[in-house]
Amino acid sequence: MKARSAWVYLPVLILVAITVVPFFWMIVSSFKSLAELYHIPITWLPKQTTFANYQKVLFDSNVPRYFWNSTIVSLGSTIIALIFATPAAYGFSRFEFRGRSLWQMLILMSHLLPSAALIVPLYIFLGYLNLLNSLIGLILVYLVLTLPLAIWMLTGYFKNIPVELEEAAIIDGASRWTILLRIMLPLSLPGIVVIFLYSFVATWNEFIFALSFANDTSVKTLPIGLAEFSTEYDTDWGAIMAASVIMSLPIAAIFLGLQKVFVGGLMSGATKG
Repeated sequence: MKARSAWVYLPVLILVAITVVPFFWMIVSSFKSLAELYHIPITWLPKQTTFANYQKVLFDSNVPRYFWNSTIVSLGSTIIALIFATPAAYGFSRFEFRGRSLWQMLILMSHLLPSAALIVPLYIFLGYLNLLNSLIGLILVYLVLTLPLAIWMLTGYFKNIPVELEEAAIIDGASRWTILLRIMLPLSLPGIVVIFLYSFVATWNEFIFALSFANDTSVKTLPIGLAEFSTEYDTDWGAIMAASVIMSLPIAAIFLGLQKVFVGGLMSGATKG
């Protein structure tokens, strides 16, 4: 029995190691000097801990500015996507109208388009609106990434909510907006949390659109800022690792902060009859 249990847990341990070891190496390397990073054989722990990499990233570079830009763009696009996706998903899940299946298919297909195919039309669109090299322009561009899947996922969550709850609310005189805000949204809270996490992570780590539409230092985001530590002749791996740690902190904080809401929402939905 013990041998069988070991074989069951072995793949799990391998997957955990594959996931954890890169993060461990990133954190450890951020406290190493450049000479120790290139030292052979490698050392798993720094022989002499240094904070020079963090000092360079936080005080001698534009990373704090890029961090603020990424925060504005990611939160802005995520919140706007949820605001527009909620009524759209409710309409798709509850109302019958001509072309509903076609529109749903087109929304999903727009999410499947490769980013490279969208760069030229989006560049022309932003240029026409005079929104190139602006945070507002990036927020609008990132809606292309977040809005389609948000609508698709929320539609699925709304469909799983019993229609009888809405019928009872309508009999009591509730409007559609009241039903959406007071019944549908609280019951679909786990789905909203998942969509928020996905949208924020997708925009926080996005590189291609940010590189194409944000060339000024005032609007660059963190992924572009990390690339600045690598030049034609040299790569400052210590600074890159320190900046990567700083870039990972908001994602970790959001996951930890919303974990209870997500699990609690799932358990609450499972126990209701």
